[in-house]
Amino acid sequence: MSAAKELMDKLISFPTVSRDSNLALVDFVESYLSGLGVDSVRVPNADGTKAALYAHVGPMVDGGVVLSGHTDVVPVDGQDWDTDPFTVTEKDGKYFGRGTCDMKGFDALALSAVPLALTRGLSRPLQIALSYDEEIGCLGAPPMIDHMVAHGMPRADTVIVGEPSMMQVVTGHKGGIGWDMHFKGFEVHSSLAYQGVSAVMMAAKMIEWCNQVNAETAAATPSDIAAAFDPPYTGLHVGTISGGTANNITAKDCYFNVNIRLVPGDDVRVWEARVLAKVAQLEAEMKEVRPEAGIDAVQNFELTGLVPENMGRAEELARKLTGDNATHVVSYGTEAGQFQERGYSAVVCGPGDIAQAHQPNEFITIDQFRQGEAFIARLVDTLAQ
Repeated sequence: MSAAKELMDKLISFPTVSRDSNLALVDFVESYLSGLGVDSVRVPNADGTKAALYAHVGPMVDGGVVLSGHTDVVPVDGQDWDTDPFTVTEKDGKYFGRGTCDMKGFDALALSAVPLALTRGLSRPLQIALSYDEEIGCLGAPPMIDHMVAHGMPRADTVIVGEPSMMQVVTGHKGGIGWDMHFKGFEVHSSLAYQGVSAVMMAAKMIEWCNQVNAETAAATPSDIAAAFDPPYTGLHVGTISGGTANNITAKDCYFNVNIRLVPGDDVRVWEARVLAKVAQLEAEMKEVRPEAGIDAVQNFELTGLVPENMGRAEELARKLTGDNATHVVSYGTEAGQFQERGYSAVVCGPGDIAQAHQPNEFITIDQFRQGEAFIARLVDTLAQ
């Protein structure tokens, strides 16, 4: 069994669902690195229940490579698994388990690079950066990156975020912003609906506006950057909704979310203003009927997109290591854009298929994992030159 596989087995055994703490996993990684003589730095969240961790291997000089991953996973609640999701099970040429693909498989590969780097000796440093709360809006990476910069960590010139890309070099991804919406109506008997305000029916106006904006945006000619994406435009989405008391009462409350996936180059502040202007318009309509009615729109995340660089350092290195010279962009978000906005050159490149992420019976093929091991070995060779 390879060292990387042993590390993946251990990391998967920690049920680091985003709603729960990841500190047991961080304890393990800290101890693992300490055992190799490598110091690491924790960056805790506000209440101390979670932490990011980063470490530096090699000479204390600029120009190194960061291997970036997240430690949290999505829940398994309600999913029909054939195996224990928190135990790696090998079957049919695949490793099954929550996080094998997204993305503890890559975390294990990154950690396995440390003893290899120590054995080879590096002329350029290797850095490991493991975050928390990626799955609920990429919340943990920004304070970790800021801490790395502010506390004297030598400045790397390349970041490889190991989200599953089938080891293809992804140079661009969408960003995002979202809100939790609470439409507050006024209850009356539905036979006198005009005297009340239905939170559900007013929410429906907001949702239909999202549909209309999507149709308009889809019909427009995409920018050169947007044209590479599927779909080639910024889109709005409502994923959940709940509200109402009974069929014959105007709904007092309606709860739903509005999320936007932005193509790189679209101004998030412009889209934010559009959404909040629509909210203000609908709230004014509601208050005309009942002053007690209103809308709360609370932002729940904001994620920077990854803008394709013109042969940036990260792209150049990743293409050299993989041999992949094709153009790849994705519509999901990662922490790569957060590194990029802080001045790092970044790409996404990792083993596994994003189609398996978040699924019951999540898996990574053994072949993809081995390709990841070979990638790490070539990276260390490059840093040792």
